[in-house]
Amino acid sequence: MYRQMLIGLYVLCFSWSQPELKQHYYGGINREYILYIPESIQPEAPLVFVFHGYTGSASEIMSYSGFNGIADENGFAVCYPQGMIDNDGNTFFNVGYSFHFNEVVDDVGFAVSLAGYLQSEFNLSPANTFSTGMSNGGDLSYLLACEASTIFRAVGPISGIMMQWIYDSCEPENSIPLLEIHGTNDNISFWDGDLEDDGDWGAYIGVNTAIQFWSEINNCEIIFMDTLDNVNTLDGSYVVTEKHFSGINDNEVWLYKVVNGGHDWPGAYGNMDINASRVIWDFFNKFSLNYNVGDMDYN
Repeated sequence: MYRQMLIGLYVLCFSWSQPELKQHYYGGINREYILYIPESIQPEAPLVFVFHGYTGSASEIMSYSGFNGIADENGFAVCYPQGMIDNDGNTFFNVGYSFHFNEVVDDVGFAVSLAGYLQSEFNLSPANTFSTGMSNGGDLSYLLACEASTIFRAVGPISGIMMQWIYDSCEPENSIPLLEIHGTNDNISFWDGDLEDDGDWGAYIGVNTAIQFWSEINNCEIIFMDTLDNVNTLDGSYVVTEKHFSGINDNEVWLYKVVNGGHDWPGAYGNMDINASRVIWDFFNKFSLNYNVGDMDYN
């Protein structure tokens, strides 16, 4: 019996070190997601959600973000949800784009339900569950910050924007930390926003407005700006950081402004001066409650 238990434990640990495609039933639909749990996982470890962009996939963002390797190093679980398919045949998360006026998919409810299931099933931390995502996935992270702040401890959108309707209705129960990484030359998620809906996504506010909004929600009092070393001069861009400190519960709001940067995930493509995934984890780790793997600084 003891030998059988050891074999079972070995198989379980081995399976946890491999990404697994799974399903979670919500809203009458079996929703897909990829789950990665490293061998180094401990009870009550953090859980990071990584949402793909419009037309993207869970496997795609898992590949280019490199989050599994960071999870191995730091002992947290990663969930890559798969978006539904819209009327144009494209994968998406529902944040209310103008051409999705007829979509009723509840992705906030799905994320909240899935988070609760994973926390319970794999003994992951309800207090240290986070959300990041690229573009559409970043937009969803903003929506989760507004509507699910009791579930997600902090969010880190990449090339994400706040839709005007989200901005107008946002009243989070908890003030939570937020990090945005965004290129000033982003030709899809415009830096200055698109209140006239010229891009056909629907009206959305600019990056500076969004950062100021979250800084005010968190009652941040101090702003520190810095220009990071232009390590890679061939990528045509450099990074300026704007960090808002001394907020409620010592919360902070960070902006990584990629000057001349595009619609990119820095470190994977576009700007190569920073590794966006490591910056995100550094930020999440900083605000983990009763859990910290060390003081890391990835700029």
